[in-house]
Amino acid sequence: MDDHLDTDYDTDLLLWTNRQVELLRTKKFDLLDLDNIISELEYQVRKDKREVMHRLIGLMTHLLKYKYQPQRISASWTRTIIGHRREITGILHDMPSLRPAIDDYVANGYPKALRDAIRETRLPGATFPKENPFTVQQILDEDFWPGENEKAAET
Repeated sequence: MDDHLDTDYDTDLLLWTNRQVELLRTKKFDLLDLDNIISELEYQVRKDKREVMHRLIGLMTHLLKYKYQPQRISASWTRTIIGHRREITGILHDMPSLRPAIDDYVANGYPKALRDAIRETRLPGATFPKENPFTVQQILDEDFWPGENEKAAET
């Protein structure tokens, strides 16, 4: 592979990506930078998984705040909950094979969400349950709002 194609990855990722796409479109497979393509694909998968985890932690944090500090519910909290749900739903739509991992992401993310909720609300830790009070279905359900319709969402 010539030096120009090899260095573009390190010097200009956009230029390198466009070049790789063009090589794929023109079926010039022998010129592809396979090692870096593989690396980028692996990175993208890790990034998408981290994005789902980050969104779930933020969503659970806000659901906890919504449930255990209802006097402080704001339009900002509501927008955040809606935004996280939409982003998670969009990622799962694009990558349905990620859906089976959601239970684990919720289980692993809840302690972080709990810590964040305690920090953000400044309520005593004992205010919140040590175990996640929400089902995955409730967490992702755009019609579920803690303290308002929990019974309906559980059925």
